[in-house]
Amino acid sequence: FQHQSTLDFSFKNFIKFNNIPIQIIYRRGGWKRLCQLAGRIDDFDHTHENQIINAISRKWLSSSSTSYFAFILSLAKNQFNFSWNKLDEVQKQMLLMLHYDIWQNAKVLDSLKDSIEAIGKNKVMVDEIIEVLEILLDRIDFKEIEINLPYPQPLKVHSRYTRDQILAAFGLSTFEKKSSSREGVAVNSELNTELLFINLIKSEEDFSPTTMYDDYAINDTLFHWQSQNSAGPETPKGSSYIKHEEAGKKVLLFVREKNKDEFGNTMGYVFLGEGKLKDYYGAKPMSIKWKLEEPIPHYLWHDAAKLRVG
Repeated sequence: FQHQSTLDFSFKNFIKFNNIPIQIIYRRGGWKRLCQLAGRIDDFDHTHENQIINAISRKWLSSSSTSYFAFILSLAKNQFNFSWNKLDEVQKQMLLMLHYDIWQNAKVLDSLKDSIEAIGKNKVMVDEIIEVLEILLDRIDFKEIEINLPYPQPLKVHSRYTRDQILAAFGLSTFEKKSSSREGVAVNSELNTELLFINLIKSEEDFSPTTMYDDYAINDTLFHWQSQNSAGPETPKGSSYIKHEEAGKKVLLFVREKNKDEFGNTMGYVFLGEGKLKDYYGAKPMSIKWKLEEPIPHYLWHDAAKLRVG
């Protein structure tokens, strides 16, 4: 690099100058370890290195959220030292999301504060976190939108999140216990909220013939979704969708293009916001048209419509 470019040696400049997708770097370990192996920096210890590399490659490269990334970046610039009492409820929920990004499991250390502060023990890897998040923040080209819900939560409409981040944000995973939910719906009864996890393009590898539901954007504010096979208008589950507004139940849509991206990484879900029932028909499964307050991003409905026509 130093013989080919006059740019300062940095992660951002390296991938830009060589036109290398950041995902390719993380197929071969981490940025700082590559620098060390190339003799550009001194050797450093491996404390939490693998956990941080996995968080970057499997979580943050699959996410896109200004507020969440900026929150982690502010922690990283303070070496993950913070005052618990100065955080509000939403920030504490983002700490839990970060806990699962790094550690993958519940209660790795004695407290959530301990688990976050432990990330800062490897100063070289903290520097890598800072470099990566600054790159990812610089690439965000959309505006996050606040959603009005009757309880605090950290997610923003049009931002992209992993399933584990979403489950932590809505209290389905806690510090003491990780959610085991793997289905296309997840319910938090205390919040009277149901989360719908939707793949637009389904492959036989990831879905059985009985779960190849017909899900697609009808236009920029109307989304067609098929329930699980057990739901019909006469069933308790189907009735809960039909009467969700009078019961004060929130139905929130999280949509992704497909299971894996072009690099083979699991894709995150775009938060489309709250859906309100516009129409329904059929049974087991039910077909429901959800009306959304904010426009569906065109990359989630225009391409899907072309796919259906094809």
